[in-house]
Amino acid sequence: MKFTIFFLTLTFLCFNCEAQKQAEIFKVMSWNILHGANDSEDGKAHAVQIIREINPDIILMVETYGSGKEIADSLGYNFHLIAPEGIALNDKSVNLSIISRYPFGERIDTEFPFYLGGREVIIHKQKIRLFSNWFHYLPWENEPENLGKTAAELLVWERSGAKYEMIQKVLPYLKKYAAQADSIPMILGGDLNTPSHLDWGKDTKKIHNNLVVPWYSTKVLADIGLVDTYRTLNPNPITHPGITWHTKGENDDHRIDYIFYKSPKLKALKSESYKVFFNEPIKLNGKEILYPSDHGFVVTTFKIK
Repeated sequence: MKFTIFFLTLTFLCFNCEAQKQAEIFKVMSWNILHGANDSEDGKAHAVQIIREINPDIILMVETYGSGKEIADSLGYNFHLIAPEGIALNDKSVNLSIISRYPFGERIDTEFPFYLGGREVIIHKQKIRLFSNWFHYLPWENEPENLGKTAAELLVWERSGAKYEMIQKVLPYLKKYAAQADSIPMILGGDLNTPSHLDWGKDTKKIHNNLVVPWYSTKVLADIGLVDTYRTLNPNPITHPGITWHTKGENDDHRIDYIFYKSPKLKALKSESYKVFFNEPIKLNGKEILYPSDHGFVVTTFKIK
């Protein structure tokens, strides 16, 4: 009898330990769904199907444009629209949103909600600040290595458009929350519309016309301590390019969608990138679903230490 009680107690404790271990894991998805996933027939339904198959805990959404609340309700998730309080949750002019299986904490508003905003999310008693962002695509060139510019000239060219201006406006917010990330973890995800400096190093010179380009738009985030989860966990850009933008028939394939984080309390365990062409089938878990967006998406699994 004593042995039976001991065995049952040990089994219960082991089960509890395993459950606690699993509870510390959560998954974040960053996805630009393209015009509210309205550009293809049943696009919103297909977006919901894709999210269900990926099964993230949080979605950092770009180009929400009125569809986010409906998608969140279909999933049974909480929904936060990155817009001033009082704006209708189905407002078709609003770009960014956050969808979460976990409860929300405090709002994180900025003066520039069209391209940066956030919300605290409470995950197993840990407050985490989640941010969704979008930066303008200009200046853009499908193959910047063929512009006939040096690396230094490309960096000057990169600062010539709306993207650089947007970054300057939101950089004080990013620096502020990055500086507090030791106590409250920070995760930033979205569509930066830029290649990464980590993908244009010495190991990729051969495919970039012998250029090494420390692109400002991603390096400025690394300089304040934000970690690019996909490239950190998939360090070889040749074998794992992580492409999230590619127009059919054009040589414009780049990794431009990201998930970054900063915190000693978090560890990124796994990061994956998915991309198929708009309105073509994506295969997930043995199912084929018509893809409603022109952007791929990134999924990173984190552990709370």
